[in-house]
Amino acid sequence: MRNRNIDWYVLVSVLLMLGIGIIMVLSASSPTTVAGASKDGFLFFRKQLTWIGVGLFGMLVMSRYNYRKLNDLVIPSAILTVILLLAVFAFDPRNGAYSWIFIGNYQFQPSEFVKLCLILMLARIISVKHDKMNSFMEGLVPPLILIAVVWGLVVIEPDLGTAMVIGITSFIMLYAGGANWKHLTGIALLGLIVASIAVMVEGYRLDRFYGFLNPFEDPLGSTYQIVQSLYAIGSGGFLGVGLGQSMQKFGHIPEQHTDFIFSVLSEELGFIGAVFVIILFVIFASRGYLIARNSRDNFGSMLAIGITTLIIVEAVINIAVVTSSMPVTGITLPFISYGGSSLIFKMAAVGVLLNISRFTKNQQRTLGE
Repeated sequence: MRNRNIDWYVLVSVLLMLGIGIIMVLSASSPTTVAGASKDGFLFFRKQLTWIGVGLFGMLVMSRYNYRKLNDLVIPSAILTVILLLAVFAFDPRNGAYSWIFIGNYQFQPSEFVKLCLILMLARIISVKHDKMNSFMEGLVPPLILIAVVWGLVVIEPDLGTAMVIGITSFIMLYAGGANWKHLTGIALLGLIVASIAVMVEGYRLDRFYGFLNPFEDPLGSTYQIVQSLYAIGSGGFLGVGLGQSMQKFGHIPEQHTDFIFSVLSEELGFIGAVFVIILFVIFASRGYLIARNSRDNFGSMLAIGITTLIIVEAVINIAVVTSSMPVTGITLPFISYGGSSLIFKMAAVGVLLNISRFTKNQQRTLGE
């Protein structure tokens, strides 16, 4: 097996998104911090810069750590996943959800780590049972039990957005792993029924769904956030109003430096800037799946599929939400939105993907070759 160069397309696309992200975090967050108690327009910028530094270190380490050794971490990952998802209930909820663990002045969102643990565990199970995945009982039931436990714990936090990401990522991994499409269709229908019930039992989720169907019905109430997002995107036009010149970020768009940073980006950098970011995600996706296709073992292939799918699913959901193409849910834009837990763990995951790209078939080509 040849130890090849890393896939530079993946690395460069991620670095470009990080560069765009840190600039947009500075621009989008400055009104919030200046108006707040700190009066410091660079507060979130400095924090994000620190997390990028930690993330780059994690990415470097994981890019040099042989991904096959991750097999030894499957059982510890399973135990840690359950512990972390239960530990959140020992802390006060934030925005109505038990999604955070607080340690002094620091906070940690376990679901970001759990997503990667789940991908690791599924990759291991699917690779071991590769020849039996077409069988429901022998191949599909074991990973389904694992998915159901993790998904159920996330739902009761409640964090339906993360549950959606976990469900879609797991579904694609199972499909790529050889599961029978008829079995998967039945599982998907069951998932839709459960998700629909979860929406109907919570009034705010119903409001978000109705707001998605008619975003301008209550522009000063339940649909305020999405209406302001659409105003920002529309104001940007083709070339944008200019970096730092957004008007909607001044008290109009809630969460403008996290969930809705793409709105500010579209306003300031216009259609051109928004499309450029989307192209970077397309490049990342195409190279990630190419790495998966050319991996020399099933475990590496499934890991690459899971990591690539996780990041792309979150990007698609975030962009769909801010453009009113789906109901509002709290999913950030990978590598661009402000946030430490998400950024650090996703960069570490990219490091794993880069390591897998070192051990691929001869068909794999990178800029370094």
